[in-house]
Amino acid sequence: MAAADTRRNADRTDPRVKNAVFGAWLGFYVDLFDIYLPIVVLAPAIGYFLSADLSTTGTALVGGTIFAATLIGRPLGAAIFGHFADTIGRKRTAEISVMGFGVATLLIGLLPGYQQWGVTAVILLIVLRFVDGVFLGGEYTSANPLAMEYSPREKRGLYSGLIDSAFPLAYASISLITLLLLFWLPSEGLDSPYVQWGWRIPFFIGAAMAFGFVVYYRRTVSESELWQHSEKAEAPIRTLFRGENLKNFLQVFLLMSGLWLSLQTVAAVLPGVLGGTVGLSSTQVTITLVIAYIVLTPVIIASGAISQVIGRRPFFIATGVLMAIVATLLYYLIISQTVSSLFLVIVLTSVIVSLVVSPFGLTPAYVNERFHVGVRASGYGLAYSLAVVIPSFYAFYQAGLATFMPFEYTVLVLLVVGGLLIAVGAAWGPETKDVDFSADARATATNVPPEGAGSSSERSSTR
Repeated sequence: MAAADTRRNADRTDPRVKNAVFGAWLGFYVDLFDIYLPIVVLAPAIGYFLSADLSTTGTALVGGTIFAATLIGRPLGAAIFGHFADTIGRKRTAEISVMGFGVATLLIGLLPGYQQWGVTAVILLIVLRFVDGVFLGGEYTSANPLAMEYSPREKRGLYSGLIDSAFPLAYASISLITLLLLFWLPSEGLDSPYVQWGWRIPFFIGAAMAFGFVVYYRRTVSESELWQHSEKAEAPIRTLFRGENLKNFLQVFLLMSGLWLSLQTVAAVLPGVLGGTVGLSSTQVTITLVIAYIVLTPVIIASGAISQVIGRRPFFIATGVLMAIVATLLYYLIISQTVSSLFLVIVLTSVIVSLVVSPFGLTPAYVNERFHVGVRASGYGLAYSLAVVIPSFYAFYQAGLATFMPFEYTVLVLLVVGGLLIAVGAAWGPETKDVDFSADARATATNVPPEGAGSSSERSSTR
């Protein structure tokens, strides 16, 4: 009890804890802001980089390639920067990765278009998005483990939810900025102000925030003491993919695959459903999603806090089942146009988004709790990033399902599968909310995690 009281008092008085958590939140906010730039901001101005003679299919192919470039870059960045975060330090790695994607984002904002450089312009855009993805993969891989290693055990769930609240806030921010720019700047035609230069403004904002993060992080955030006082693995990734660490990785990979597949149903598919099937205008779709993600913000924070009370494992299992049943039913009501008023569509969308995305509030804590300090950054970054690859081919799965059912309902199958993968993945692993990170500082970075630090057959001795 005395040790726990001391730790709680340290949390109230030691600014290193709050600085590390806020640093992880800020880094993740800037990260997600950057992720949505080409998806939200460039969508009305993509013609700036393309030939006017390019077909609709060709335009869609280029858009998919831009997305795929970032997708491929993120796991690669997690592997590269996970290694460095586990060997040279979390803090330095976070600064390098954010500075890297800040520079890449700035360069994208300065790119000439097809009129000036021809096809070279879009090639450079794709290359820079790949580089962006590599550095983006390093941000959460380093900053989140540092924040969790400073967080008191009894507050890791809350702080995890706080960090992940950057996701809905970043989406809402970039959507509102784009909406305001489109309101003030005409976007019709290649020579319109938005297409020629207006889209650059959010890119410059994203780059400025990245550079501001590096200054803040360097001045206020301290390197993880747990990492400093532990022995370092010479080859963290090789250590990660063998023995008990590999079992832990596979379990987390399955869980995260379910989370990412479920997320695709709302982040990628739902906007098209609202605009196409339901028939909302682009402005109405944007407003509906902004409201839903603003509602999600306190929900995702609460999810992390609740998991600290009832446990991560029960929370994942329960929300996975709720996704497969309740969220799928509500999604069906929207697709079938059973509800017609905009207000009810906004309410149902907000509930669906909250049910599907809220488990992400646990991931900074849970995934870090599954790996010991010697491979924690590598394990967290790779399990988080690699798991997004298979779910990202959701459109192909929908096309296959459409051979024997109406296409508009195929997303419901993906949501059910995603929810079940979450429940099964969580059931496969242990409860982790009481894992003692301080034990890592007294353990060597070996193939077998120390007691309570991620082994599927062990629990914290503090239970």
